[in-house]
Formats: sequence, structure tokens, C-alpha cells
Amino acid sequence: MKLSLPTFWKHVITVLGGALGAQALPLLAAPLITRMCTPADLGAFSLWLAMVAVAAIGATLRMETAMILDHAPAQQRTCFGLVFYTASVTAVLVTGLAVLAHLADLPALRQLSWPALLTVGAATWLTANMQTTLAYATSHNAFGKAARAKVWGAGTIAAGQLLLLASGAQALGLLLGQLIGLATGLLVARRLLRPPRVRPVLRLGKDARAYLRRHRKFWRYALPSNLLNSLVGQLPLILIGLRHGALAAGLFALTQRVLAAPVSLLAASVLEVFKRESVQEFQTVGNCKRAYRYTFKVLLLLGMLPSLTLLVFSPHLFAWVFGPAWREAGELAQILAPLYFLNFIASPLSYVFFVTGKQNVDMWWQVTLFMMTVIVFLLPGSLHNNVLWYAIGYSTLYLVYLHMSWQCSQNRLAAA
Repeated sequence: MKLSLPTFWKHVITVLGGALGAQALPLLAAPLITRMCTPADLGAFSLWLAMVAVAAIGATLRMETAMILDHAPAQQRTCFGLVFYTASVTAVLVTGLAVLAHLADLPALRQLSWPALLTVGAATWLTANMQTTLAYATSHNAFGKAARAKVWGAGTIAAGQLLLLASGAQALGLLLGQLIGLATGLLVARRLLRPPRVRPVLRLGKDARAYLRRHRKFWRYALPSNLLNSLVGQLPLILIGLRHGALAAGLFALTQRVLAAPVSLLAASVLEVFKRESVQEFQTVGNCKRAYRYTFKVLLLLGMLPSLTLLVFSPHLFAWVFGPAWREAGELAQILAPLYFLNFIASPLSYVFFVTGKQNVDMWWQVTLFMMTVIVFLLPGSLHNNVLWYAIGYSTLYLVYLHMSWQCSQNRLAAA
């Protein structure tokens, strides 16, 4: 199958347009937000957001990814019903566990307020359903509508947080603004895309159980792998908060937000198109190496300039844009810039493990990454030393990951 490059770029530009709006609005608001709240406020909010990000993956069982491979209307309706059920159950469980952990005086949750604890389940439910709706859009090539929904959600989050902070809400303003934006984004997405409607149920039906059995590789391998990946992404923030305090957690949170912007803006846009191209090529010729090779080159070119800029100018840029109090966050960004360059390339291409059914290989790599992260951040040393060793270890594993994904795209990688 010959990859249609004009079509590829047309879809990338469509998705990128929405991603630019969705990510540019929070980034434009960030210099104002950092001057209206303290690093400790941002650290507590980021911990809450980390809990939501991890729980939302478990809430979907990664079934929304299967929908991109399975286009039958009846099957997609079943998928929506299944995710609605699992997300609702997860939301209740997460809220209950968060409250119990706080009552038990768990150190990691001491920084969270009662409003944060009581709304973590609601945010999880909204995020999980939004992910499923966007997967539905990808399966139908509705990139433009999905992009508009993302912009609405991001714009509402940014505006809501700024207005609430200006009114004196402080850390609570960050929380409420996020919830309002999540709800707005989901409502707009459902209005534009018209996905299947589902009825709330107390038990999974026969069709839902059959769907789970049919796509069991996603919850057996992709779910643990993605949970580990999300947890690894949030674990440094949690461990830094425990070892170095809320101030350090806030600095690292801003570093993560800025460095993740190129991934969210560009790599995620390429990923949405690579999903379709790789699936079509694999189903036609039995591999997806052409789509993989072209996407790799695109990501390499797109990621080079932002990464070099961050590597050289981060401390000065952070102090100028966010205020002198955030200069140290720029020093952390300088250390992490090479790692995020590799992340920018490897993350979209990891979808090849789903296409070829090698989710188990991806899962074991994630286990190794998780173990490395825990070991590195438990080592004695300063914040900068912990972050440096984290960057070295993670970058090394990403090089291995890229090699495995390339072999996988040629359908030559043996299952682990």
C-alpha cells in the first residue's frame, strides 16, 4: 500500500489546528496563572490532575482504542456502553479510596483539599468519556469536529481558571476551572460528533461481555501497559512532592507542562493520522513499515527545533515568561529536553504495538520503565541529581523502544 502523503498531511494539519488551539490557550494563560498562584498551589493541583489522568485510563479499560479497529456501528455502541459503565464504577471507587486514604493520613494526599478529593471521581468520568468520544471521531476521520471540541474544552479551562483565580479562589480556582472545562469539552464533542447514546445499567449485558472477550488483548496487555506509562509519567511529581516538598513539585509540574506541549501539539496530531494509516497498511500488506518510516521522519523534523530551543534557553525563557520565581523550573527543563525529544518521536510510533497485536511487548517495557523510575527517585541526592538520572535512564529505554517498534512495524518482532 502506497502511503498518500497529501492525505496524510491534510489530516495532520486538521488535527494540528485543533491541537494548537487546545494547547496554545492553556500555554498562553500559564504566564498569568503562575503570577496569580504559588508553586505550592500548582503542585497540589498537579497532584490531583495526575490522579485523574491515571484513573481515567483504568476507567476505559483501553476499550476506546479497540473502536478505531472495529468500525461496525453496533460494536461501537457496545463500546460506548461498556466505557460508560466502567467509568461510572471507577469514579465511585476512586472517590471512595481517595477519601479513605486522606482519613488514613496517607502522606501523598496531605496536600489535597476536601474539594479535590471529592471531585477526583467526577473528573475521571469526564476524562474517560471524552477519550472514548475522541476515539470515535478518529474511527470516522472526523478530525475537524474533534479539534473543535478540544478547543472548546481547553478554552473553557483557561478562561475559568483565570476568572476564578482573579476572584481570589486560589487553588480551588484551578480545580473548578478544570472541571468546568472538561464538562464543556465533552458536551461539545457529543453535540458535534453524535456518538451512540447509551443507557445507564447496573450490570454488563451479554454484548458487553462478548466485546470484552473479543478485545481481551486491550485490557490484558494495553491496560496494564498504559496504566504503568501514565503512572510513570506522574510518579516523578508524586515522589518529588514527598521528598522535596510542594514547592519543588510545583516547579516540576510547570516543567512537565511546558515540555509536554510539543508532544501534545504536534506528536499527538501526527498520532491521530498514523493510527488510520498504519491500520490500513497493515490490513492490506501485512506490515506498516512505510507508514512508520514516513511518520518517523516527520516527527524527527518537527521535534528538532523546539527541543534545541529548550535545551539552550530554558532557564532564561522560564524566568522571562513565568516570572523569576520559576527560573529553577527552566533549569529542570534543560535537563529533560533530550528525553522529551525522544518521547516526542517514540510515543506516536508506539501505536504500532496495538496494530500488530504485540501489546504484551509494550507492557513489559513499561514494567522496566516503572522499576527504573522508582529506583532513580528513591536514590539520595538533590532534586537536580534525581531528575538527571531519570533523564538518562528514560532516554536509554526509549532508544530500545524505538528499535522494538521498528521491528514490530515490519511484523518481525516475536511476541515476548
